[in-house]
Amino acid sequence: MDKIKVGNYRWVVVALLFFATTINYLDRQIIGLLKPTLAAQFHWTEIDYGHIVTAFTAAYAVGLLIFGNFIDKIGTKLGYTISLIVWSVAAMLHAIVRSTLGFGVVRVALGLGESGNFPAAIKAVAEWFPKRERAFATGIFNSGANIGAVVAPVIVPWLLGVYGWQMAFLLTGAIGFVWLIFWRIFYEIPSKHKKVTKAEFEFIHSDAEEVTVDAEPEQKIRWVKLLGIPQTWTFVVGKFLTDPIWYFFLFWLPSYFSSTFNLDLKKPSLPLVIVYTATTIGSIGGGYLSSWLIKKGWPIFKARKTAMFIFAICVIPIITARFATNVWQAVGLIGLAAAAHQAWSATIFTTASDMFPKRAVSSIVGIGGMAGSVGGIFFPGLIGYILETNKQAGHILVGYNIIFTICGFAYLLAWIIMHVISPKMKKVAL
Repeated sequence: MDKIKVGNYRWVVVALLFFATTINYLDRQIIGLLKPTLAAQFHWTEIDYGHIVTAFTAAYAVGLLIFGNFIDKIGTKLGYTISLIVWSVAAMLHAIVRSTLGFGVVRVALGLGESGNFPAAIKAVAEWFPKRERAFATGIFNSGANIGAVVAPVIVPWLLGVYGWQMAFLLTGAIGFVWLIFWRIFYEIPSKHKKVTKAEFEFIHSDAEEVTVDAEPEQKIRWVKLLGIPQTWTFVVGKFLTDPIWYFFLFWLPSYFSSTFNLDLKKPSLPLVIVYTATTIGSIGGGYLSSWLIKKGWPIFKARKTAMFIFAICVIPIITARFATNVWQAVGLIGLAAAAHQAWSATIFTTASDMFPKRAVSSIVGIGGMAGSVGGIFFPGLIGYILETNKQAGHILVGYNIIFTICGFAYLLAWIIMHVISPKMKKVAL
């Protein structure tokens, strides 16, 4: 079916998801850029900062499990609305706290609210796209995470210098409410949307095994039941071993460049902009690769798995970052790894909607996302311990070298275990 003739409203939906994800990551990224300022004011050690990151990640893990099932029950539109309101308010509340404990509390609230973004977005993609386009659509909206990370190093130092760190939290948190207006106006499921043509509706539901439309689910799926399915654990393992690496890229890269190459985080940071721009390319290109292979006639699961293997290999060179003699060598190695992560992320998210029916997608994304965040609970604590121990010994770079080595092999290990659990990643019948 000619895509030009079927209509393109589904790409408006992707645009909405893209901007929501951009705001989501802008709000969570700020604390990494403000870390030197906040650490000086509140006397944080690396371990204190690790605890704050862990508080966010633990709340994010719990929230993913709750929101995943919640969104499957109440629908994408309302679920996304509630999620965004909670995280935007929490982001703004950072401006009024005056203690390390206070930051921990508001980070918990932020984590709970932000956890609704990906379950809602992946479900929306499953509702609006056939499988042949889902990875590409996911790659586009997932690139919003990278745009948020690109924008933050530019605007946050400016806000810090002109208005202070409190205003940085207030203004970025308020942006979410602007997006919410457009979401409430322009989003609805295809079967209820007036802008969707009959041809586009048929294209959205053109997968051979598609037997239902996107109306409300007739039977609710208990997430406990999903834990007995091997395909669930395939997704869980992939997220558990790789999501923590992205938390490191988000929350510690600014301080890595600051401590290693004397980068001034009170000014716009070109190295960080380049690294996070590379992740945008990785997200869109990674999503496109498996979709391209499918269009070339490859079976869906073979295309996804092959693409993920390529991305896992692309992360390995980061272990050589220890030999970087200038900032641009480090930018190249870390940028490649971060881009490969986002390519991996766009593809693994799509496997959830490949393997499970639409009515269970948010629940599966929530379970897998929770697993990734559980890994993220332990990894920041480990990072904080490694860095603080080596800092006290006068060898901070040794600490980063250990962490880069862990990052380098995490994705290949995840791919191997996923392949052992589910060699063919078959479609689940519920």
